[in-house]
Amino acid sequence: MPISIIPIHMEKDVNTNDDLIELILSSINKERQKLHDNDILVITHKIISKAEGRLIPLNNIRSSKRARSIAIRHDKDPRIVEQILRESKRIVKIEHNIIIVETKHGFVCANAGVDQSNINSNSVLSLPLNPDISATKIRVKIKRRIGRKIAVIITDTFGRPFREGQVNVAIGVSGLKPIIDYRGLRDTFGKELKVTEIAIADEIASAAELVMNKFSLIPIAIIRGFIYKNKNGSAKELIRKRKNDLFR
Repeated sequence: MPISIIPIHMEKDVNTNDDLIELILSSINKERQKLHDNDILVITHKIISKAEGRLIPLNNIRSSKRARSIAIRHDKDPRIVEQILRESKRIVKIEHNIIIVETKHGFVCANAGVDQSNINSNSVLSLPLNPDISATKIRVKIKRRIGRKIAVIITDTFGRPFREGQVNVAIGVSGLKPIIDYRGLRDTFGKELKVTEIAIADEIASAAELVMNKFSLIPIAIIRGFIYKNKNGSAKELIRKRKNDLFR
């Protein structure tokens, strides 16, 4: 069966406490699509963050002395810096006015995922507090609402060390294992694979980005035809342990 990537347009902007499941399902219906068992629903974190109240007016943020100091040195809004600090475990590096941090989730990324694109310019949007839980809630509610057994991946766009450009990655996973482990298997020449683990959730997230561009109000994609096992999974499995990281 070929793999399909189906874009889902959403006309309505999402607000705090909106019924996100209803918005998702009605958007799918307007595209004359239906969810099938074993589909993978890929969702940009922004509509989830908005529904979960993670859109914060800048006027409600009181910047700390540390935030003001960083902002002055790096020509940034101290309120945005303050929100970055609130979402972070630690600052990894500040270079070329880019703040690289380790978030409270464990992600290493620019600005702790705090973003101002595609939102009101007087606000900032932070990542969901627990994207895995958000993904699970969506998966379970869809199963209850329409009886379909699916997987859910929540995405954000990250830069990558040593590579130009950004790609979609999985920050929340539910209903599938995010990594396929080939260790112990043998390749086509009979050699045992020692280290091969494929971050399949990230690959699915990046594939979905092919139709979920930043300008077309397409925050959702359905991946159909990819064969996976319905298992409990977590985006935390994608985070390399510090002891195994050659660069930290």
